[in-house]
Amino acid sequence: MFEFENERVELVEKIEDLVSRKRYTELRDLLLPMEGADIALVMEDLTEEDMPLIFRLLPKELAAEVFVELDSDEQELLIRGFSNTELREVLDELYLDDTVDIVEEMPAIVVKRILKHSDPEMRKSINEILKYPEDSAGSIMTTEFVDLKRDMTVEDAFKRIRRTGPDKETINVCYVIDVGRHLLGLVTIRTLLLADTDAVIEDIMEKNVVSVSTLDDQEFTARSLSKYDFLALPVVDTENRLVGIITVDDAMDVLQDEVTEDIEKMAAILPTDKPYLKTGIFETFKARIPWLLLLMVSATFTGQIISKFENALAAFTVLTAYIPMLMDTGGNAGGQASVTVIRGISLNEIEFSDLVQVIWKEIRVAVVCGVALAAANFVKLMLVDRMLFHNPLVTPVVAAVVCCTLVCTVFCAKLVGCTLPLLAKKIGFDPAVMASPFITTIVDAISLLIYFQFASWILGI
Repeated sequence: MFEFENERVELVEKIEDLVSRKRYTELRDLLLPMEGADIALVMEDLTEEDMPLIFRLLPKELAAEVFVELDSDEQELLIRGFSNTELREVLDELYLDDTVDIVEEMPAIVVKRILKHSDPEMRKSINEILKYPEDSAGSIMTTEFVDLKRDMTVEDAFKRIRRTGPDKETINVCYVIDVGRHLLGLVTIRTLLLADTDAVIEDIMEKNVVSVSTLDDQEFTARSLSKYDFLALPVVDTENRLVGIITVDDAMDVLQDEVTEDIEKMAAILPTDKPYLKTGIFETFKARIPWLLLLMVSATFTGQIISKFENALAAFTVLTAYIPMLMDTGGNAGGQASVTVIRGISLNEIEFSDLVQVIWKEIRVAVVCGVALAAANFVKLMLVDRMLFHNPLVTPVVAAVVCCTLVCTVFCAKLVGCTLPLLAKKIGFDPAVMASPFITTIVDAISLLIYFQFASWILGI
């Protein structure tokens, strides 16, 4: 693999220098050993004038690899500059699922041009895939796979693979179908190579095939590939007819997108498909402001609680100093529990039926963490706040209020943090929404109520 990350700036400068001196042969020799993904990254740093020139220097297969790796803005720029012949050549080299991804990202005028210069079979396949719901297995599958008949011999199978394989996305796994295209089994290249040439496919194929439906969620499909360590997964319709396959590279893209979306939701940001540096200020504003407004309004409950107990705070002003610590600790404790549970849900390690088991575990963790934090905090209050900083208002009774609150706050925070994501999943919401910002707001209010309740019990205010 071409190691260029540390030399990327120098590489871009060298390419620009070769372009300016019209040393195109040297430039082509420089690019040929590179991977398509690396060339795409370099092209993003070039000017709009240099990018088409670099692309035209590449061989057709490498150019197609680079084109797939580019962002939609760069792809649109190149398509608009392509001649009809160039566009047709690029489309001929692309796999169907990559073409569909490009069509989904392009403006209508560019889509019309792409479909116009696609061959009729590809155009029909593109339109079929585009009809599937967004985020479904059907929307990310490719129809470019090798299918075999069960009465074929191994020799016949190899003839078919040699004839049709060059245009397929993968030939490592071949799928066995009947005349109605119903999925009967699969056979790997390894099995074919080790079998006798006169062996019949039906006798050597695997009949217990794991498949997904065209309407299955794409994240579920991607995780199925990961679960079974498959390189590809067959996609069937409601009548078990084989209509496509999903390959591991497509699954990786799906998982990356889903993780990015979850991270954005956990940070209280509306998900977006654009890279950070290519997202406008107003778009970023629109993605962030709804949750900020909601959290700001919900945080007013915290202010109302403090206002209700302002007389108590006036009598014991020292209590005010420990409010931020208690709220932060509660928010951190709840965030730890929620993130752990959300991750478990996303990996299918935790189901709603595990709620009691999850709560019982978090209760025990909360007790241990709360007691340890309270003990450490009591020592800190007595040694640092009272003795080192000579604060006579920090009495053992005040310290007891703070430490008792700490134990109960951690307990409640972890209980809230582990239950809300599971409840959200149960009623159909994304568990990632119930992450740190949302839980922190709830726990802040709870911690203040607990704090002032202990103060009234112990201090009599």
